[in-house]
Formats: sequence, C-alpha cells, structure tokens
Amino acid sequence: MKKKIIYPILSTCLLLSLAACSSKTADVPKEEKAPEKVQEEKQTTEVQPAHWSYEGETGPEYWGDLDPTNAVCTNGQEQSPINIETAKTEKDDEVEELKFNYAPTNFSLANNGHTIQGNPAAIDNSIVVDGEEYKLAQFHFHTPSEHQFNGQNFDMELHLVHKSASNELAVIGLMIKEGAANSVLEQSWKALPKEVTTNDVKVTEAIDLMGLLPENKQTFRYEGSLTTPPCSEEVEWIVLEQPIEMSKEQIDLFRQIFEDNHRPVQPLNDREVEVEPSV
Repeated sequence: MKKKIIYPILSTCLLLSLAACSSKTADVPKEEKAPEKVQEEKQTTEVQPAHWSYEGETGPEYWGDLDPTNAVCTNGQEQSPINIETAKTEKDDEVEELKFNYAPTNFSLANNGHTIQGNPAAIDNSIVVDGEEYKLAQFHFHTPSEHQFNGQNFDMELHLVHKSASNELAVIGLMIKEGAANSVLEQSWKALPKEVTTNDVKVTEAIDLMGLLPENKQTFRYEGSLTTPPCSEEVEWIVLEQPIEMSKEQIDLFRQIFEDNHRPVQPLNDREVEVEPSV
C-alpha cells in the first residue's frame, strides 16, 4: 500500500518541478547582441556596388547590365560624353555669362581604381552658371579624352565637378593635348598615387585652377550625364573648346597608372549643343 501511495506523489512532484523549470526557462530574456556585433552584421548584409571597369565584361558596353541602379547607362537618352560637331552647334545670346571664381587652393589626391581624383581642402572655388552658383567638389582625369570634337579625341580630359546648394551638378570639361609641360599641375604630378589609396596624398603646393584655364574660354554647353556608373542624368556640361597642354612625360606618367579610362561617346539624340562666346 505504501508503494502505491508514494509513487503518485513522487510523480506529481516531478511534474510540478518540470513545469516550474519550463516556466523559468520561458522567462529568461534573449541574449542581447553587443552594438558592435549588430553593426558588423549590418555591414555584411549591405549591398555593395557592382564592380565596373573600362574593359571586358565589366566595361562601358555592359555597365547597364551589372546593376539595376546602372540601367540609365543603357536606357538613358541624355548620356555623356558626346561628339561635338562644331558646325552643328547652336548659338544662344540670351544665356548669362559663365563666371569662374577660382583661387589657389590646397588639394589632396586619391586613386579610386578608376582615375586620379583631386579633393579640395576647402570649398573656395566655384562657377556661376545662368545665375546659379556651383561649388567645386572634385576634379579628375581621363585618357584619352571622353568628349570628341568633330570625331577626334584629345590625349586626355580634365573634369572639374561642381555641385549647387540643391545638389545639381555642373561639370567643366577641359581637353588636354601633348605640348609644353603644365606647371600648374607639376606638384600634383609628383604626388600621383600609383595604387588604390585608402588615405589621400597631400599636394605640397596650392593649385591655381584659374591659371589652368585656357586663354580662350569659349564653351559648348549641353544637358548630359555622369560618364561613370550610375550614369545619372541632368548634369550641366560645359566643355571648353581650346585645349590646355601637358608634356608627353606627364601624359605618359598618367597612362602608366591608367592606360585607358574613357567612356566612348554616346548618341546625341534630340539634344542641342549650344556655343557660348569667350569670357
């Protein structure tokens, strides 16, 4: 009789004990992850931009297929660069005069794997286009030139990228041909980073961009795009007709780093290219 009484009691106690343990287990809060661990996981799940280049299966012909954000590279109707046929340009006397507000400025150089980019230490340079001010954000180089004049490329091209207070872009395009050594860029060329950089390389002397501009500042203007992915449109392009010069040694030094980093010309479609007088 004792055994029959004891076993149910023990069984009941065991069930109550397991229920209590289960209740305690359910009340245990989930382990919180350290903030740095959460940040690390976020970084690993972020979508990285698709790799692009200037040749092969990741070259300009395929930019639009590499990433959905690059679709306009293929489907856009106002893409850059273009071939400027000087005989087919339109003269517009009603636009406001283009104004350059450049002063000697300290720059640092970065090699981003696609070009050499100059980053200003201060926002001291600007242009005024149709009454709106655009601040210089950076400059960079391409070889050969991306824009053509009457079907011909120049040895190189310099792009001065400007941004307005409303984040609109205006880019000055300067053609570069082989000739005399360019003294304005001399110190920059001594500091050209040959490998991809994680930290910018400082240029020892200030760069006087005003001294870099050609004497004749006649320009061609049109509505275009970025010439690299994602090829965003609604970019105001201002291409100067008169080229500046760099020596063969300077051009060759850049080409040792980037043998060819230009996008081919794009269809003009229904756009007009306007010629502006010299300023």
